[in-house]
Amino acid sequence: MSALIITTNYGVEQDELKKPLEGLREAGVPVTLAATEYSPVQSLVGDKDPGETFEPDTLLADVEMGDHAVLVIPGGTINADTLRTDDAAIALVRAFSADGRTIASICHGPWLLAEADVANGKTLTSYESIATDLRNAGATWQDVELKRCEAEGWTLLTSRNPGDLDAFSPAVVEAAR
Repeated sequence: MSALIITTNYGVEQDELKKPLEGLREAGVPVTLAATEYSPVQSLVGDKDPGETFEPDTLLADVEMGDHAVLVIPGGTINADTLRTDDAAIALVRAFSADGRTIASICHGPWLLAEADVANGKTLTSYESIATDLRNAGATWQDVELKRCEAEGWTLLTSRNPGDLDAFSPAVVEAAR
C-alpha cells in the first residue's frame, strides 16, 4: 500500500509534513505528496518563520484515491484554512472516508474534515483553537496526544500539534502498511 499527503504550497507546518513523510519513506512505504501547484511547498515553523521547501509529486486536483491506504493532512493554520476551501481536497477526504480508508490529520488539519462533512460521529483531537469548530461539525473533541477513532466505518488518526509527532508519525506508518 501507499500513502498520500496533501498540502497547499504555502503555510504547512514544517514538521507536521516532514516527520510523517520521512517516517513513511524510511519504512519503505511509497508516498505521494500532492500540492495545489507544481511549485515548491514552502513550509513554516510556528506559522510564521520560513521552513524547508518540499517538491510535490503531483497536483492535488489530479490525484485519484488509487491504492493509497492512508490520507495524511498536515496542519499549519494557513495550510489548513486554505485546504478546506479546495474542492479537490474536500473530494479526497469524502472519498477516503466513504471507502473505509484511514485519514490521519494533525493540528489545524481537521478543519478539512469538518468542511468535508465527515467529522460527525467521530472522536478526535486537534489544535485546541478549532475544538469548537469540530464539535459544531458533530465530533467529540478530546485533549489527547493521539486519538484513533473507528466510528462511522473508517479509521481516523488525529493529534494536537508538533509536540505529538512522536506518537502521530508511527501511527501513520502503521496505517499505511
